[in-house]
Amino acid sequence: MSRLYVVPTPVGNMEDMTMRAIRVLKEADLILAEDTRTSGNLLKHFDIKNAMLSHHKFNEHQTVAGVVERILGGQTVALISDAGTPAISDPGFLLVRECVKAGVEVQCLPGPTAFVPALVDSGLPNEKFCFEGFLPPKKGRQSRLKELAAEKRTMVFYESPYRLVKTLTQFVEFLGVERRASVTREISKMHEETVRGTLEELVAHFTETEPRGEIVICVAGAE
Repeated sequence: MSRLYVVPTPVGNMEDMTMRAIRVLKEADLILAEDTRTSGNLLKHFDIKNAMLSHHKFNEHQTVAGVVERILGGQTVALISDAGTPAISDPGFLLVRECVKAGVEVQCLPGPTAFVPALVDSGLPNEKFCFEGFLPPKKGRQSRLKELAAEKRTMVFYESPYRLVKTLTQFVEFLGVERRASVTREISKMHEETVRGTLEELVAHFTETEPRGEIVICVAGAE
């Protein structure tokens, strides 16, 4: 049956790719990739030679209708992002929404995503949490931080290494110096690391030690 598969790909170690994900990608009529060069390396590693089409945040509004038509016409399409599960701070939601509207079956495979291992590694309460992804870069950023100051659940954020110290400093301003937090970087890669402490301690650490790699921040909720 034709459908859309949402296929998670490794955030680091290639061994995190599931056998089912490999099979689905090999059987798909078309693979939608956020960056065809990055995904090309992944597909080559697993000897996957199917047709690939670029699908990213800059063109997804133009490509979605055509993809839905392909699936309605009998094709099976697999969506992947550069790393992790598509639609989690990556392109994918728009396509899934339009497929659902059109009555197309959608299946998201279980698999790698960065925030789950970071949350578990943090040592912070995780029976309830809120995923914030990337904070607004400018407009609405301070308003959102003010709202989060009263959030009682553990909060999870994605951040660039270039903005990490700035973001941690803003957390100190809005959430307080003693709030517990963790920074996990390079998940599932050779130099994976989790640094835990108060927000003040994390600012000091990453001011002295330049952060590198993909980063997940976990911050304890308000008491």
